[in-house]
Amino acid sequence: MLLDPILLNAWQTGLLTSAGLIIAIGSQNAFVLSYALRRQHAIGIASVCAAIDTLLITVGVLGMGLLMQSHPFFLKGALWFGICFLVGYGALALWRALSPHTLKVQERPPITFNAAILATLAISLLNPHVYLDTVMLIGSVGGQFQGLAQTSFIVGAAMASIIWFFSLAWGAQFLAPLFASSWSWRVLDLSVCVFMWWVAAGLWGHELL
Repeated sequence: MLLDPILLNAWQTGLLTSAGLIIAIGSQNAFVLSYALRRQHAIGIASVCAAIDTLLITVGVLGMGLLMQSHPFFLKGALWFGICFLVGYGALALWRALSPHTLKVQERPPITFNAAILATLAISLLNPHVYLDTVMLIGSVGGQFQGLAQTSFIVGAAMASIIWFFSLAWGAQFLAPLFASSWSWRVLDLSVCVFMWWVAAGLWGHELL
């Protein structure tokens, strides 16, 4: 399926958009990394985070896609919303890249598996940014695609989340020194900036066609 240029472009757009949004300093990443470093329920926590992202991405893309099909005038508004948000988010990532910062991982006491899952649900679902990122932004970008291309976009966006959270869970011991370096985060933020602006340019080019 991904050999088709249209489907490949949709998958790549989903992957880069999602990656650019989740690879950033935030409470959810710090939460996952802190328990992964202590080897406490890391896989379970990563699974919940990835499942929540996948569900919200799917709901967002399908919902925005249906809305755009039912109300064609909404398509242009959603398109420009996505472009503006991506440009702004890329600029924010560039600003972070110019400022030294690191991910501070808090020491956390031992916790049962059920408590860890409940805490993961709370820190994920009670964060308003997760809905803005997955339902609104990713949904607006993915809603531009139709049929198999839309499915391909969802797969790419979900893969970025799955790869990221399981990388934190399995590679915490190796990734911790990376996250302690401000220069590493600057490189990541510059990459995020490029991702976001690349996707925005692609959407803008689509608008001109």
